[in-house]
Amino acid sequence: MRKFLTCAIFAVLAVSIPSAVGLFLSLSVPPSYDEEIYEVVTLPSGATLTSVIRLLKDNGIIREPIVFGLLARWRGLETAIKSGEYQLSTRMFPNQVLNKLIRGEQIKYSITIPEGLDIAQTAALFERIGLADAAKFYQTATDPSFIAALDMQGDTLEGYLFPDTYKFIRGIGEKNIIRRMVRRFNAVYDEQLRKREKELNLTRNEVITMASMIEKETAAAYERPLISAVFHNRLKTNMRLQCDPTVIYGLETFSGRLTKKDLRTYTPYNTYLITGLPPTPIANPGLASIQAVLYPDPVDYLYFVSKNNGTHYFSTTLAEHNEAVASYRRIFNAEGSPGPESSDQP
Repeated sequence: MRKFLTCAIFAVLAVSIPSAVGLFLSLSVPPSYDEEIYEVVTLPSGATLTSVIRLLKDNGIIREPIVFGLLARWRGLETAIKSGEYQLSTRMFPNQVLNKLIRGEQIKYSITIPEGLDIAQTAALFERIGLADAAKFYQTATDPSFIAALDMQGDTLEGYLFPDTYKFIRGIGEKNIIRRMVRRFNAVYDEQLRKREKELNLTRNEVITMASMIEKETAAAYERPLISAVFHNRLKTNMRLQCDPTVIYGLETFSGRLTKKDLRTYTPYNTYLITGLPPTPIANPGLASIQAVLYPDPVDYLYFVSKNNGTHYFSTTLAEHNEAVASYRRIFNAEGSPGPESSDQP
C-alpha cells in the first residue's frame, strides 16, 4: 500500500510540477522579446472577458488566452475590465496588461485650444482629432439648461471655454469636455480677479466680453492693456466701441473683408451701431486679455488703427487718428494692400 501511495504522489507531482512551471512561465514571459510593438486595442462597451481575450490575442498582446482568462478569474476581475481605447505592447506581462485594463488607463489625446477661438471653431478643432462631434459640441455649449446645470448664466458658454492644453480619452463625450473647460475657466478666474472686477464695477460677462474683443484685436502682448484703455475710455464717454471683430461675429456670412454694408447692417454685435458692449463675448479669451481688461494702461487714447503688421497706432484725438489712417492708407496703397478705414467713419 505504501508503495502504491508513493507511486501515486510521484505521478501527481510529475503532472503538476510541469503544469505549474508552465503556468509560471506563461505569466512571467511577455509575448515577445523581439522588437517592441505597440498596438491600439479598442475594447467595446459591454465586452465579455472572452471577447476581450480574443482581441488581445488577435493583436499579439497575450500569448496564452486560457492562462490570461484564469488569471483574471483567479483575481476576481473578469467583470472589472473597462471599455475604451488602450495602447498596449507586445513586451507587457499578462499581469501588466490586466492591471492597465482594470484601472482604465486609456490613451489620452492632447489638444491645445488657442486663445481667441469661438465655440464653433473650438468644436471643429475637437472634431478634427476625433474627440467630439462639432454639431453636438456647439448644441451643448449653447443649451441653456446645461449651462444652468454648470452654475453659469446666459444662453451660451461663449467666452467661458478656457483656452489651454487638455488631455482627453476618446469617447469622453461633449458634455464632459465642456465641463472640464468651464472648470478650468472658474479656476483661472480666481478670487483676486473677481475682487478687481468689483472694484471696477464690472460684471463677469462685461469683463469676458471685453477680453474677447481685445483677444481678437491684437496678438501683441504689450498692446492688450492699451486697447483695453481705449475701450474703457470710450465706455466712460459713451462713445461707440466700433470694434470690427464684433461686427464680424454678428454676421451670418462673412466674405473675409468688412465692407461699408457690413458696418451698416444691424446686429446686436455691431458696435458701430450700438452703444456699449455687445451682449456676449465673441470668443474665448486667455488670461492675459482678461487681466488687460482689469488692469488697463493709464492712458487717454480713444483710437487705434492697424499698421498692417499685427500692431496698431494709438491716438487721443480724432484729428490725429484720421491723419494716422491717411498715412497708413498711403503706405498700404503703395504696397498694394487694402488700407485701413477710420474707425469713426463707418
